[in-house]
Amino acid sequence: MIRQFELVERIKAYDPAADEELINRAYVFAMKAHGAQVRASGDPYFSHPLEVAGILTDFKLDTDTIVTALLHDTIEDTDTTLNDIEPLFGNSVAKLVDGVTKLTRIEFQSDHAKQAENFRKFVLAMSEDIRVLLIKLSDRLHNMRTLHYIKNRGKRQRIARETMDIYAPLAERIGIQEMKQELEDLSFTELNWDARQSILNRLKFLRSKGEDLIGRIIKELETVLKQQHIEADITGREKTPYSIWRKMQKNEVGFEQLSDIMAFRVIVNSVEDCYKTLGVAHNAYPVVPGRFKDYISTPKPNGYCSLHTGVFGPERHRIELQIRTQHMHQVAEYGVAAHWNYKEGQPDKDGPRYRWLRELLEILEHAAGPEEFLEHTKLEMFSDQVFSFTPRGDLINLPQRATPIDFAYAVHSEVGDRCAGAKINGRVMPLHTQLVNGDQVEIITSKDQTPSPTWEHYAITGKARARIRRFIRLKEKEEYKKLGKSILERTFTDANQVLNDKDLLDVLRTFQQNSVEDLYTQVGNGSLTGHEILAAIYPTDKKFRRKTLVENVISFAQARRRKPKKDGITSAVSIKGLIPGMALHMSGCCHPLPGDRIIGIVTIGRGINVHTIDCDMLESFSDMPERWLDLSWELGEGLPTLHVGRITVSVPNVPGSLGDLSTVIAKNGGNISNLKIVSRSEDFFDMIIDIEVKDVKHLTDVIAALRASPAINTVERAQG
Repeated sequence: MIRQFELVERIKAYDPAADEELINRAYVFAMKAHGAQVRASGDPYFSHPLEVAGILTDFKLDTDTIVTALLHDTIEDTDTTLNDIEPLFGNSVAKLVDGVTKLTRIEFQSDHAKQAENFRKFVLAMSEDIRVLLIKLSDRLHNMRTLHYIKNRGKRQRIARETMDIYAPLAERIGIQEMKQELEDLSFTELNWDARQSILNRLKFLRSKGEDLIGRIIKELETVLKQQHIEADITGREKTPYSIWRKMQKNEVGFEQLSDIMAFRVIVNSVEDCYKTLGVAHNAYPVVPGRFKDYISTPKPNGYCSLHTGVFGPERHRIELQIRTQHMHQVAEYGVAAHWNYKEGQPDKDGPRYRWLRELLEILEHAAGPEEFLEHTKLEMFSDQVFSFTPRGDLINLPQRATPIDFAYAVHSEVGDRCAGAKINGRVMPLHTQLVNGDQVEIITSKDQTPSPTWEHYAITGKARARIRRFIRLKEKEEYKKLGKSILERTFTDANQVLNDKDLLDVLRTFQQNSVEDLYTQVGNGSLTGHEILAAIYPTDKKFRRKTLVENVISFAQARRRKPKKDGITSAVSIKGLIPGMALHMSGCCHPLPGDRIIGIVTIGRGINVHTIDCDMLESFSDMPERWLDLSWELGEGLPTLHVGRITVSVPNVPGSLGDLSTVIAKNGGNISNLKIVSRSEDFFDMIIDIEVKDVKHLTDVIAALRASPAINTVERAQG
């Protein structure tokens, strides 16, 4: 355990003007507050805040942060209140202690929903002052160092998983690489002890064979650079067991196939020397293809700058070189702590290295709930980077596999919403194109464009996905509300009753809804039926009965023969002009086509399934008439020009029969989208074929042409 005078000496070493009296007062206050409390290790509890303070001195943080570290558990674990702290240590320390206390109270729990909600609060808390996160990360680091003292294995695993999923990525995001690696490796020890031990044993074996291999490589590198008059400080290390294991998993290779398990940092005096050193290394040793990365011209979002390259170095060992200046090294070691100077006031939080934090807050605004927020945030934090540029040359950092959709939302949310197309390096490209390093991207926008549900399949970043989902939710809810009202009006009309909002208000509590609009939405998405609402409003009336399948079909046939109303609106529910997000599915059992008589079935969580009126599947919905919708085709408006029709075909098992089949279909304007052989014998093949056609007449023409072909035995339209 660090002693009081040792802590003060550490702070004075980098900040001679530090308030020694304030630190000593906090030391004594925290020690008295925790009193006889002990940790799982049996050590006095006060050893923990003291060690956390010690970790923060490694990052050369200000006095207020160190004092907060000493006090960070007093409110949570003792009788101390915030009112006790503020008079003694000031408003700044009190706010920091309060922030850390809030984070402690929302520690993640095993339940996923609770974990997601807590992480949402976590992001809000750390956005107020990044020092809160620095203290919390140091707190978690010390807890991980002493994790083995906890006897409950399940609890150890939970803490390790939280650390791997949340805290290690956060440490990387604020640029504290050493802390991130230690958190990962400590978590790896608990989560996969056997794998870690296996890697450690193999590293030990390699060290025993190579003796002082790292020392010999450093000596040769120093000699090569001195010959070119470059002054450099070179250090070498083995990669951590977790980083080695992760690379093995990512590349699906064994330990023996990894040859770059050693990394060497070359620290030089200037940026010019960085590039000169790179040239010397590439001239002296063969280069490993695809391993060069220039993080000086295009820094990482957390501010990290360095040149990375892989070479077959001294003694033909494959090694990684990280070339940087001393200032770059400070940033790599201390991350965000290297940029914050509290003596001169709060730093600018709007710089590029804090953009990720602003984007987390934007995701928080648009996410539907905590779990969705956690999902999108993990996407943000675990992503490797692709660097692309706007036409003006502005740098946009995106995850690997990002598309122009992600780029558009990274530029601005409104640009993303209005994205109608994209030019990549001057060429118009599809929105699902994956960007690569160096791409110049120009987003084409339109005032009439809105986010499409299909964009979610292309989007990689959490910000883009959250924004797209939010738009879809709002539009889908509006459409479900209209649909639900239409269903209820028809249900009440069939029962010779009048639908009015007053009756619906009376049953809101019965269905646990907050408004009539919410009730309409629940009916529209299939969670409630019109019959249930009707029965709730008129509970004593027994005349409401369910129709049979035959009665439903008859009523739909009658509905089609009704004359239009005076305002020109028919009783049929049109499927044209659906707002994006309204789920409408052509049923796979009967494959309805324009020209077929169709019926829609509202399905919970799926939207509307469209069936032909003679589909056998309708039998299963015969006792749920409230879910039936009378649909009609609105040709040429809002519908795709091609639809899928399904046929069953039997062809002789002779050479060329399959070719003749496809030729006949193609000559008649059809396109085979799917083909499946369902049975085969010595004489015949039976197949199911999906064909893209315009309508029923088109499919009928294709079937007629197939029947006229001598190469086809039988052909029918599939009925189920």
